[in-house]
Parts: sequence; C-alpha cells; structure tokens
Amino acid sequence: MAFDPFAEESIRASQGLEIGQDLSLLSIDEIDERLALLASEIARLKEARDRKESSRAAASAIFNLGST
Repeated sequence: MAFDPFAEESIRASQGLEIGQDLSLLSIDEIDERLALLASEIARLKEARDRKESSRAAASAIFNLGST
C-alpha cells in the first residue's frame, strides 16, 4: 500500500495517537476509533512480517542458508 499524503486517516492517525497516553478523557467512541486504527495497523504489520518471512525462506532455500 503506497503512502497517500492526502488520505485523511494518515493525517488523523499521526495526530494525537500516542502509546501510553492517558485515556481517561477519551469518549467510548474515541476509544473505539483508536482500537480500530490499532487493529488495522497490527494487521498491516503482520502482513509485512509474513511477506518478509516468505522472502527470507525463499532466499534461504535458494542459497541453502542455515544448513551445515
């Protein structure tokens, strides 16, 4: 997924979302929005990790890395 500088989510996500931030002043809706944002980010990270893992496994198979 390419970075879209005009996407509202990217701008909104970069503003105000801070790990460890005090959540006591947030509404339930705001907490739900953050949960959805974090869930989509976790899914994105897992997909990236899976792609990298597949690439590493393919390279390992080609170059016989890890075998002695």
